[in-house]
Amino acid sequence: MLHGIDVSSHQPASYDTDGLAFVIVKATEGRTYVNPKMEAQAECARKAGLVVGFYHFLWPGDITEQAEYFTRKAPARAGDLLACDWETTGGGTRASDAEKDRFIREVKSLRPRNRVLLYCNRSFWLDVDRTSYAGDGLWIAQYGVAEGEPEIRAKWVVHQYTDDPVDRNVARFDGADALRQWAEGA
Repeated sequence: MLHGIDVSSHQPASYDTDGLAFVIVKATEGRTYVNPKMEAQAECARKAGLVVGFYHFLWPGDITEQAEYFTRKAPARAGDLLACDWETTGGGTRASDAEKDRFIREVKSLRPRNRVLLYCNRSFWLDVDRTSYAGDGLWIAQYGVAEGEPEIRAKWVVHQYTDDPVDRNVARFDGADALRQWAEGA
């Protein structure tokens, strides 16, 4: 298992990368928000030679506009990971299964050289999702279990197992080269 973190504007622009193989940075949300630290956070990971990813926090409605906004604002290169963050919004709403699926497919269409993942928590995966569509891979969040042991039957790529003190993840790869080759194989 490889270790990584995900960061947003709540974390500093520069952070400790020791022991990490990847970092996934919040890029955008909805159709108007851009993480002001995104480029600096991505550069911190790139300087350390890590696999970099970007995620978009999905809101219901205007899916095409959100996909275009995300791909326009995220400075992703070939081999970077892209992800759809599907959960309950601050307004208490959520995108539907069909909207989540469409967003992933549209991002994949706009950025065919990038792997596109679905991020959601275990409850969303088991109780909300009805299509089981996760693009190129599932990034599952479940705390209170051992790292790399989420309580789901679905094949997953990344497991977010804690948010203390930062969002910590493990990726299901034998080594950093295997992760990089998979990411570049889109």
